[in-house]
Amino acid sequence: MIDHAQAVALAQRALAHLEAGTTDQAEDVLRVPVTEYLDPERWRREIDVVFKRVPLALALSVELPGAGSYKALDALGTPILLTRGQDGVVRAFLNVCRHRGAQLCPVGTGTRHRFRCPYHAWVYDDQGGLVAVHKPGTFGDVDTAGLGLRPLPVVESLGFVWVCLTPGATIDLDAWLGDYAHELERLELDKWHIYEQRELPGPGWKVAFDGYLESYHIQALHRTTFAPTSTSNLMVVDSFGPHQRILYPVKSLRTLRDVPVEDWDPAPHCGTVYTVFPNMSIAGAWEGHGVVSRIMPGPEVDRSSTVQTIVTRVPPVTEEDRRYTAEFSELVERGVAEEDYRTGFDVQAALSSGANTHFLFGRNELALQHHHRWLDRLLAGANQSDDKDF
Repeated sequence: MIDHAQAVALAQRALAHLEAGTTDQAEDVLRVPVTEYLDPERWRREIDVVFKRVPLALALSVELPGAGSYKALDALGTPILLTRGQDGVVRAFLNVCRHRGAQLCPVGTGTRHRFRCPYHAWVYDDQGGLVAVHKPGTFGDVDTAGLGLRPLPVVESLGFVWVCLTPGATIDLDAWLGDYAHELERLELDKWHIYEQRELPGPGWKVAFDGYLESYHIQALHRTTFAPTSTSNLMVVDSFGPHQRILYPVKSLRTLRDVPVEDWDPAPHCGTVYTVFPNMSIAGAWEGHGVVSRIMPGPEVDRSSTVQTIVTRVPPVTEEDRRYTAEFSELVERGVAEEDYRTGFDVQAALSSGANTHFLFGRNELALQHHHRWLDRLLAGANQSDDKDF
């Protein structure tokens, strides 16, 4: 669970800002060229150098709840199959038959101990081994041991299944997360429950993810969704390498002013967001309901796809719990899809108009600045060379 002393200290920082009308700030305004949102060559480098080289959390551990459970998904145009074998170990493979390249199973989750190719009925087990060739007497001799599914580097840790999309690479999760691993560990996401999961189309991945990294827009854009309870333009930010913990205080934080600090329960008054570079946001994990968002580049520079997963600490059992969870889920979807992403599509469509040569990231948008500086850093090779994997 979240360390209470740490939560109180963060809430104190937020309350001081709330009382003073201030926020955590960067040293200066940052100018970001609009071409960084449009250039297909840079976009391809972001995919090849960052998205395909760093560990990506492609699933929550609870999406693979028991032996034989699997999840098939598309990641950057690559078909992925995640399985939990009879030994309890999670493995990742290219979801591609070694005979003629058909995908073994469609996108989704389920339970299987065998994966039968729909094209020619070759069969693989949940550890990727080829266990049956259809009509072997007529097909001819094959080395079944050498025709197992192509594996991908994978590590299950901290409630997530981390995958590197480059076959043959290695994953050093300790090097990638550093001290941030302790922050994620405290969330205990391996003990949460999935209520609902959906996929949302979005604008270019940077336009989409930018909105997760600042609260400057809340009052203007989210008047009927998040603004009634959340503060606008107030952030408490701590960075851990490229990753960040962001606290957006709820307006009710003011009620703690007259409460002795030793009696504080900050959780109901603090909207916390944990971002995992380059593309994941975990919001609301201090209370009983949260949302995990994974933003992936789409097939072109101007499109992305977001897997949005609503999670709860305990399954909603009572009618009141079910109603609250349904309302929470609907609010999050409306705020992101109908407000953030609808505006993001407008931004994306206007990028090539020539109205702006640069975007200005304000001092009050320091988490946004931090993210873009780290993206530039990795692309420049300051933290990772071509033969370096995390």
